Amino acid sequence: MKGKNALVTGGTRGIGRAIVERFAAAGANVAFTFISSSAAADEVAAVVRSTGVETMAIQADGASFAAAEAAVAQVLEAWGRIDVLVNNAGITRDNLLIRMTEDDWDAVIGANLKSVFNFCKAVYRPMMKQRAGKVINLSSVVGASGNPGQTNYAASKAGIVGFSKSLARELAGRGVCVNVVAPGYVDTEMTSALPEAAREAMLQAVPMNRPARPEEIAEAALFLASSASDYITGQVLHVNGGLYM
Repeated sequence: MKGKNALVTGGTRGIGRAIVERFAAAGANVAFTFISSSAAADEVAAVVRSTGVETMAIQADGASFAAAEAAVAQVLEAWGRIDVLVNNAGITRDNLLIRMTEDDWDAVIGANLKSVFNFCKAVYRPMMKQRAGKVINLSSVVGASGNPGQTNYAASKAGIVGFSKSLARELAGRGVCVNVVAPGYVDTEMTSALPEAAREAMLQAVPMNRPARPEEIAEAALFLASSASDYITGQVLHVNGGLYM
């Protein structure tokens, strides 16, 4: 990864931050997006710079194509190329379908699935022209197994898988690999906000009897971003401790 340029969406906390910091430690210049917390973005940027690589924090709402396009353009203007795109940004608005609002549905689909379309479309032509690139989209175990109260989230994460496989077929002939990382139960701020009973139920379902650390998901992303995965495309790498097999 040394000398490569990466763009990670949603890079200020949890899995996204772990990916940003792991890529930087591997020698990549890393740009990342954030929505609102400038203080968190500054903190991550300082950590990245301390490793000796370049970084930039870009405030962008991935649900907007104009914002995604502008973010990609900013990175290209500064660094000339994007070697790796990681679509990590996402939200939850959980509820049983009978109580789920249209806004709950639209917000999750926009933040989780449309953002993947937006950023992938924005890097499509540049990666085609350079005839190389790695796109890594973050899905979830829920996209494969389903989960009550998460019809919107599960739909968005399952959609990412189908989208990624289709894009992989489009870009394979141009040397661009498109793959998916599907985490299971990960110890992050998002999962810590779940009720205790829900967290315990999830943990009991994991054969390895523990949640993943964000850094373990970052290692999977690093593998798919590296030359070690140059002949892998259109695949889903499940990192879930056996929760889904």
